[in-house]
Amino acid sequence: MFEGLKLQHWKPRFERDGVLVLAFDRADSSVNTLGAPVLEELSGILDRFPLQPPKGLVIISAKPAGFIAGADIREFADFSARSLTLSAIERGHRVFGRIAALKMPTVAAIHGHCMGGGTEIALACRFRIASNDSKTRIGLPEVKLGIQPGWGGLARLPHLVGAPAAFDMMLTGRALSASNARAIGLVDKVVPEAQLLEEAMRLLRFRGKRPLKQRLTAWLTNSSPARFVLSKVLHGQVARKADRRQYPAPFAMIDFWRKNGGDLRQALRAEPRATVKLAETHTARSLVRVYFLQEALKGLAGGAAHDIKHVHVVGAGVMGGDIAAWCAVQGFTVSLQDREMKYIQPALDRAQELFKRKLKTDDKIAEVNTRLKADVDSTSVPQADLIIEAIFENLEAKQALYANLEPRMKAGAILASNTSSIPLNELRAKLARPEQFVGLHYFNPVALMPLVEIVKHDQVAPAVLARMAAFAKAIDKLPVPVASSPGFLVNRVLFPYMLEAATLYAEGVPGPVIDRAAKKFGMPMGPIELMDTVGLDIATSVSKVLCPYLKLDVPKALTDMIGSGKRGKKDGQGFYTWKDGKAIKPEVPAGYQPPEDLEDRMILPYLNECVACLAEGVVNPPNIVMPA
Repeated sequence: MFEGLKLQHWKPRFERDGVLVLAFDRADSSVNTLGAPVLEELSGILDRFPLQPPKGLVIISAKPAGFIAGADIREFADFSARSLTLSAIERGHRVFGRIAALKMPTVAAIHGHCMGGGTEIALACRFRIASNDSKTRIGLPEVKLGIQPGWGGLARLPHLVGAPAAFDMMLTGRALSASNARAIGLVDKVVPEAQLLEEAMRLLRFRGKRPLKQRLTAWLTNSSPARFVLSKVLHGQVARKADRRQYPAPFAMIDFWRKNGGDLRQALRAEPRATVKLAETHTARSLVRVYFLQEALKGLAGGAAHDIKHVHVVGAGVMGGDIAAWCAVQGFTVSLQDREMKYIQPALDRAQELFKRKLKTDDKIAEVNTRLKADVDSTSVPQADLIIEAIFENLEAKQALYANLEPRMKAGAILASNTSSIPLNELRAKLARPEQFVGLHYFNPVALMPLVEIVKHDQVAPAVLARMAAFAKAIDKLPVPVASSPGFLVNRVLFPYMLEAATLYAEGVPGPVIDRAAKKFGMPMGPIELMDTVGLDIATSVSKVLCPYLKLDVPKALTDMIGSGKRGKKDGQGFYTWKDGKAIKPEVPAGYQPPEDLEDRMILPYLNECVACLAEGVVNPPNIVMPA
């Protein structure tokens, strides 16, 4: 049937009862992605169906890594013209439409990751079956690239599972487990991986309809009155988290559905051009660049192994305690040291909140609790493969601690500092093995912030840097290599911005006005609220290092506030009063007019420092080729 076709990516085979199994195995790749060659090859296979029509079709992955990771994002770099973009989107749309139009029953058999185009090809099938493996995740994350599902997902998903569940997936980009996908009707059956193909074959024989409740939900929530009401609700929910000027994609998706969601065929016709319109925005192009940068950071470790099993953290404050808890969640044995148990216990209590959020079930929480232990007497130091120092920002205190730790460390163990500003050349001055010392700078809150700065100095061993990059990847963080400059990268570029905001505050500009201007520009949080969140005590210690280096002065109003003992969110009092973890912001006087140059005064110092960091080689980002 497929003689003459040069198949590289799809492996067709006939099973019993005339069922065709199409196994996707993209050539020269460890994961399956849907690029132009893959879709053209699939189209060629579909062309042969009239010659010998299969009795059924099963689409499955031949790769253990997962089903389909989505579209081949590398092709985005070639989208330099609207016609090329539209052609690429229409290609996938057309092929998936042909699958949806097949008269025979079709099943997508999903194991592992199923994202973007992978979910859309599954939606084009009549049935979907998924393995109950914890690695199986199903999602439509296009919003994270500033676009919308463009291969039928935006049109089909609301009509399958109902608009509320569909938009909960699409507006957040959140991936669902197999059981959660089954609960909303996205997946018809969940089975063990070993039974996936057999159960898919059995599902082909099903001739019934979807449950009545699911069909009614889909019909009602896509009706004209429901679209009118729900679209307003969804707009309000999104507007509380994003500004349409910076992130148009979620708003565009809602508007598209409100206009076209009542008629599936109309929605499918309109979807490609609507997707192209978003793909051409500055936001989409910037987010695609961010995606490539993230992928480049993930690959920094190369083939290096971190060889770390036991992590010992010294300092059970907010940062140290949260680093310890996060490492435990990621599967490492962790010991947490501080002067007395009374300093460690709050960190262990906070860890329980993280475990409940991330792990859900009692058995998983109990398992991770066995990996996280208090260690007041530092007896675990000789067994640790990595020791992370996270005490307060003081050069002498850190060096005294290293003098105690280093003689007890085993050969090959790495000593890392979470210092936020002190140059490593100063910290390593008295070490006997400086080649095994490195900076490992996390950000608060540890569980949410994706970056970890890996700070090098003039004597660190390259193998240690590679191990730290591999370790960062193992704990689900993006490693950012930086030079040992005061403040490194993130704090250095943020400090002038935050200091200018504090200067504006000292000049009488209300904090809420400053925060609103920053958020309008695109910052996720205003600088006044950010300083309170980070802690004014931390800001003080960073300022002592950075102000002399950058030749900046801290305004007197800020030093007076810090001198009064206010520390911000952690104590409930800073620029703002804090209650139950939320800032209580004062009312802005009626008729108040902010300075015309408010935004420029905050943002330009930030941009100038970014340029300086590039010029000085503090960071050397990889070259990512993107369209102009």
